[in-house]
Parts: sequence; C-alpha cells; structure tokens
Amino acid sequence: MSLLTMSRWELPLRAVTGAFILNSGLNKRDMPREQAEGLHGFAQTAQVPGLDQLEPTTFSKLLSATEIGLGAALLAPVVPRQVAGLGLSGFSAGLLRLYWKAPGMRQEGDVRPTEQGTGMAKDLWMLGIGLSLLLASERGKADRKRKAAAKPSRSKR
Repeated sequence: MSLLTMSRWELPLRAVTGAFILNSGLNKRDMPREQAEGLHGFAQTAQVPGLDQLEPTTFSKLLSATEIGLGAALLAPVVPRQVAGLGLSGFSAGLLRLYWKAPGMRQEGDVRPTEQGTGMAKDLWMLGIGLSLLLASERGKADRKRKAAAKPSRSKR
C-alpha cells in the first residue's frame, strides 16, 4: 500500500481548501489583543459551552493552531481522505453554527444570508468538500471489499 493516499480527483479540493485554512491560521498566530477580543466576542455568539471560560488570546491561539493543523492535514497526501474529511466537516460545522446563531448573519426568519452574512454562509462549501471526502472514503472501502470478494481464491493443489 502506498503512503500517498490522496487520489487525483481530491487533489484540487484538498489543495485549495487546505491552503485557504492554513493561511487563515497563519494570519491569526500573532493576533493583537484587541483583535483577539473581537474574534472571541463574535465566536461567543455561537453559544458554544465553555467558550466564555477562555481568554481571548488563548482562544485566538487555539483557533490558529487548529486552522494550521487542519490546513496542513488537508495538504498532506499521507493523511487519509476519511481523516481529512472528518476534520474539515467538523470545522465547517462549527463555522456554520456561528452563521446560524450570530445576529445579523441571516435574513429574519430565513436561512438565506444577509449581505453581512454572505462571507460566513459561503463556508458551506467546506462542509460539502468534507462530506464528499467522507463519502468517497466509504465508497473506496466498499470497492475494495467487492474486488477482494471477486478475486479467485487460491485452491489447494
């Protein structure tokens, strides 16, 4: 089995998404306190339990490390698509929770974004990519099982 687990079809999905997330994490590494406070305050609108217990600078450093790790995992061909897809799906689900909970992101009583919320709503593409990686991983397992079952067994001579 090869160490390179990334298929050609998933290369553009993982490369673009991974580079985007990695860049975002690198940009948050040395975030000034005031900016960290704003980011932390905005993130608290998602009502994630325990988030209010974190200091804003700690939160921004954890978010930075998470984005760097996820971006690198998406870019690394040795990371299985199932792992990459699970990480990306979880991360994007958190962003979509923020989109859903934060005031002013959606039109009143509707799922459609406001002009202010469009930037967050477009993160839905990351969830689609993450789920695609997970579904392809399951299909790959089924294909391998089918091929193994179709191989003629070696009979005793």
